[in-house]
Amino acid sequence: MVGSAYQGGMSDVPTSLRHAETWVFDLDNTLYSGVHGLFEQIDARMRDYLARFLDVDKDQAYRVQKDYFKRFGTTLRGMMLNHGMDPVPYLDYVHDIDVSAIPPAPELDRALSGLEGRKIIFTNADMAHVDRVLARLGVSDHFDGVFDIVEADFVPKPEPEIYDRLVKRFAFDPVRAVMVEDIARNLEPARALGMATVWVRPVTECAICKEEPVGDHVEHQTDDLVAWLESL
Repeated sequence: MVGSAYQGGMSDVPTSLRHAETWVFDLDNTLYSGVHGLFEQIDARMRDYLARFLDVDKDQAYRVQKDYFKRFGTTLRGMMLNHGMDPVPYLDYVHDIDVSAIPPAPELDRALSGLEGRKIIFTNADMAHVDRVLARLGVSDHFDGVFDIVEADFVPKPEPEIYDRLVKRFAFDPVRAVMVEDIARNLEPARALGMATVWVRPVTECAICKEEPVGDHVEHQTDDLVAWLESL
């Protein structure tokens, strides 16, 4: 089933969702909407950092940034592999943003409260950013763990090996798990492991984020995560 929400009772909800024991959520542009502009803040700081690091103008830095994101999964990964960049100062800089741009999310808090099963954050960002965003949203208490880019040894989604490590780290059965994500291609390895997949259609200027899925790895999609969760 594809759509924004389910109509009717629990009998209408697919078994893969009704019996899920583990919920794996991406963070940025998934738990909050891209309309609030955090992506644009991070995007601009990535460009500025690369311009200084590579000693190029901002237009050239932006081209490198987007090329590496497309080819390596994150700009950071491309910079580490091709330029030996230290990831820690970069992550500190690009995530030094104003998270007050996103409002607290009591509706999301209630929706997560009603969702049975363990909940995990799986993100290409770092733990400090996760903590700040979850605290701002007011939903920190719902999550049992975080698998961030540092724990992944800076190998990003959608590299399949990282999904295997996620499953082993939290010792869950992927067939009894659901992954929720705003970039459709990041759901492909999850589906290959047997997870149910949910694409939160993004509201952002990120071209890759807006790419329509090719294949059958997206089982469900929505443009309103809270409404979708409440409908389960």
